[in-house]
Amino acid sequence: MNHTDHVNLIRTGVSPSNGTWADLGSGEGAFTLALVDLLPEGSTIFSIDRDSRALDAQRTAMQRQFPASKVTYQMADFTQKLALPPLDGVIMANSLHFVNDKAPVLELVRGYLKPGGRLILVEYNIDHGNTWVPYPMSFETWAALAKQNGFAETRKLSARPSRFLGEIYSALNINEA
Repeated sequence: MNHTDHVNLIRTGVSPSNGTWADLGSGEGAFTLALVDLLPEGSTIFSIDRDSRALDAQRTAMQRQFPASKVTYQMADFTQKLALPPLDGVIMANSLHFVNDKAPVLELVRGYLKPGGRLILVEYNIDHGNTWVPYPMSFETWAALAKQNGFAETRKLSARPSRFLGEIYSALNINEA
């Protein structure tokens, strides 16, 4: 996938107004870059990952492609409590499938989001994993899990074929808390 694919997967889930977002498990920043491309100037993004080298690569790409962007990089584990301000949105792209027990993470995420805040999930549309993607979730499984963990209706935003595990989709949930 390329930058255009990343943008298109999340475009309809990102609010067009300024805001504060977090990319949890951001890696080298493919979806952080997509967020910067979609959010209006003045928005802030917190990019969270455990891998300092991935964050350094992301910072370099961001400075090259979007030098005026406001991104704060944090080396941290998103499965643990993070020091974040109230968020308008969270993206979890290809990160939640590394977590077996997802409920505690979703509780943290709901706690970061403002009422009406958005959670965008990008995930492989399959319920069995492998060594590299241990705990993926089909859209149907995600919709049920999100509802069990207090998120409002799950809406599928987009999907595209993937060489790796068949299909990748994006979904939107709204925090009604």
